[in-house]
Amino acid sequence: MSLIARERLGSIASAVDDAHDDLVARDAAKRMWAGDHTLWQDDPTEVADRLGWLHVPTELRDADLAIEHRGRIALCGMGGSSLFPEVLARSFPSSTELLVLDTTDPAAIARVPVDGTTFVIASKSGGTIETASQLAHFWDATGADASQFVAITDPGTALADLAHERRFQRVFENRADIGGRYSALSYFGLVPGAALGLDVEDLLLEPARAVDDADGVRLAAILGAAAKAGRDKVTLLLPPEIATFGLWVEQLVAESTGKHGTGLVPIVGEPLGQPDVYGDDRIFVATVDAPGLDDLVAAGHPVVEVEGALGAIVLLWEQAIALVGVLLGINPFDQPDVQSAKDATNRVLADGLPVIETVAPSDLLGSAQPGDYLAILAFVDPGDRELLSQLERARVSLRDRLRIATTIGIGPRFLHSTGQLHKGGPPTGVFLQLLGDDDTDVGIPGKPFSFSVLKQAQAAGDLLALQARGLRAGRVTLDALMEEAGRT
Repeated sequence: MSLIARERLGSIASAVDDAHDDLVARDAAKRMWAGDHTLWQDDPTEVADRLGWLHVPTELRDADLAIEHRGRIALCGMGGSSLFPEVLARSFPSSTELLVLDTTDPAAIARVPVDGTTFVIASKSGGTIETASQLAHFWDATGADASQFVAITDPGTALADLAHERRFQRVFENRADIGGRYSALSYFGLVPGAALGLDVEDLLLEPARAVDDADGVRLAAILGAAAKAGRDKVTLLLPPEIATFGLWVEQLVAESTGKHGTGLVPIVGEPLGQPDVYGDDRIFVATVDAPGLDDLVAAGHPVVEVEGALGAIVLLWEQAIALVGVLLGINPFDQPDVQSAKDATNRVLADGLPVIETVAPSDLLGSAQPGDYLAILAFVDPGDRELLSQLERARVSLRDRLRIATTIGIGPRFLHSTGQLHKGGPPTGVFLQLLGDDDTDVGIPGKPFSFSVLKQAQAAGDLLALQARGLRAGRVTLDALMEEAGRT
């Protein structure tokens, strides 16, 4: 059965068929499986060594994924190391509590119980600053109890060496030819899934092995043709029980395609509005029978409905986004613009926090045009539900008034997700940054700065990186944002 249950493409139908024929003529699926880097570019760099994700569903069929824990796990990781475990934790009932720590907010760090918690330290590079800082803190807080620690990383990284040296409970070394955002069905996703008590073979690996390559080719053709037709805002409509799957798709799409001035802009978590609040820059990807789809189609918006088991849908999206790169003429496996924010953060940490004046939201929103998108970038406590609800209300109000797509990124999580798109993708974003106050702070052993200072430095670094590229970006206050959102 096809994973693409129905497609109603309207004005882009012919262009989709042409894109599909193009991929078929290139023998794209077969060449992708064969690891043929020339499908994307002549240079094999960051292509030939990035296709291992295609093979792990078969390789890990009988893998030993077990870790010891007492019912509570804190997963310390960023981006591809944390997003899919969060999908699993929020989508499936479990007697095990999984806390996903992809933050440098000191209040969030301070809330994590140390006693009885097993800490899974997950980092492909083994040197991610957020994860390394969390490890330093919790290693100290546990009194260096190695039995409470598990590592997931690539072979030969500093984290792998440290974990072996300290005799962590377990060390999982992933195959190195898998990029972070393509690692959902590798150890990075499967170990937390198994710890939650999920049957990862039945839920993830077996469905992935059954995926028909034709589905990935077709979804790639749809998304690629839509982008070329100006419909680059890929809007996901998901039911509440799997809403967090959008966070994983968001990173996959944004970081893979948002570069060299092109790319797809994923819109997740934006509640469905009336058709007239959407511009002609949208394409909708929904689960089957999601409410409101007929109205969108009647208004001329392309709509694609997808169904299937989670593991199958994961591989479908991975294949489709890899092949979208062929149609857009980009390498979907690199991230050339991520480093700029990291470099800016390091300069801030070395030189001291800069003084950043806030601006009125209207100063930036006044330039918004059809085809633009609004990104609210909030370096705040991810556990502050009331604040997050306020931001959600603001995004919907501004979407309806300005008729532009909206996103919300929680920092520093989004730096490892949509941050690449913000800086390297289409220059159509309007960026409003918020920086939350810290009523508490937590030190980082071995570092001259605390978690609060690190969070502030990351916020400053990202804003400076956006502004250095001439993008419409500024820091605003929550009160000013809510006042602007309430204006009619």
